[in-house]
Amino acid sequence: DQIRELERARLRALVAADMAAARRLHADDFQLITPRGHALSKDQYLDAVAAGDIRYLVWEPGPMDVRVHGPVALVRYQARLQLAAAAVPRPAFQCWHTDTYEQRDGGWQVVWSQATKIE
Repeated sequence: DQIRELERARLRALVAADMAAARRLHADDFQLITPRGHALSKDQYLDAVAAGDIRYLVWEPGPMDVRVHGPVALVRYQARLQLAAAAVPRPAFQCWHTDTYEQRDGGWQVVWSQATKIE
């Protein structure tokens, strides 16, 4: 349940563009693979969220499957997302998310995240 709550907190931080919370939850070597197949580092991703280049309007996760193996946790779920580009809302879509968390400095941080659009 702790990992599920951390993932929900991360999503809330990204939707609210709460960059202080988002930066704490993402490891320095974080990498996102977007639904379009682009790889973004932590700085590229969070700087784009902070600048409004990536603006989440909706991020509604479904039930989350979690597997914990020592200091590594894997999270997988489907979510409904809606983003805005250049202040214009795009249509909502469904996607799969797979995230890898690692215990670092006494806490959990997301290290890898991959989103796959469901067609």
